[in-house]
Amino acid sequence: MGGNIARRLMDADHEVVVYDQSRETRDGLAGEGAQAVGSLAELADALTPPRTVWLMLPAGTVTEQTIDTLSDTLTAGDSIIDGGNANFKDDVRRASRLAERDIAYLDVGVSGGVWGRERGYCLMIGGPTTWVETLDPIFYALAPQLGEIDRTPGRDGLDPRAEQGYIHCGPAGSGHFVKMVHNGIEYGLMAAYAEGFNLLKGRASEALPEAERFDLNLADIAEVWRRGSVISSWLLDLSSIALARDASLSEFSGEVADSGEGRWTVDAAVEQGVPANVLASALFSRFRSRVDEDYGDRLLSAMRREFGGHVESHNE
Repeated sequence: MGGNIARRLMDADHEVVVYDQSRETRDGLAGEGAQAVGSLAELADALTPPRTVWLMLPAGTVTEQTIDTLSDTLTAGDSIIDGGNANFKDDVRRASRLAERDIAYLDVGVSGGVWGRERGYCLMIGGPTTWVETLDPIFYALAPQLGEIDRTPGRDGLDPRAEQGYIHCGPAGSGHFVKMVHNGIEYGLMAAYAEGFNLLKGRASEALPEAERFDLNLADIAEVWRRGSVISSWLLDLSSIALARDASLSEFSGEVADSGEGRWTVDAAVEQGVPANVLASALFSRFRSRVDEDYGDRLLSAMRREFGGHVESHNE
């Protein structure tokens, strides 16, 4: 995802300096027009102050260590953007610590997966208003912009950036909080599709009366639902792609991983005393899939691969 963010920025004529632990990845981006460097220190040296460094790393230790290293390398007036799926409470802590050095911290929830370079990225931004406004050309370039989506009536007077595909949610932590809830909803939507298609597939069961059995074409059903149905969505589009390729989904085990945001969403619901029945159930269904998978779980795995390039991790 980080590589495609760099590519989309270059497509919009931004100059990009890149660093990755993989020499092959660095060289590949250099061949496409980026300036590649071999360390975080070289990255800082290659940028002109005021410098902005955008991180796309897994949440946890690696992000924490990278921010610590950068905080010793950057200077007052610079900024760090974390575009990974961090816990919003970590953002609040990091922003406070970096502010002591006059280094700005922005948290950007990024949705778009492996399709982002082509489709653009939906961005949910937390951080200081002045910095969000300063970096607006970058956010605009990465966002989908108006595209072909119909404009929503009645938005006069509301933030025009939202219909371009990006918003400033509020102070540090708010961007990743909004993205966290986004991913919790994603769990619920995916679970609903998975359960529905599992029900459709099960209608051919020999346990049912013969006259009431239906051998349904799931690929065709997914496709027709994409066309004018009230349950159409990008997730359904991706399901249709996977089912057209192989309606049995035989390459998937159905052991569905979760990458943290679903858990954090349920934690927040408990902390706030807010009911989140569907989101919690969808998370627990993923836990159950690692013990007793079914066809719906295979569809969940297929959707995760289509939108995010997620490969199943199998428990031994």
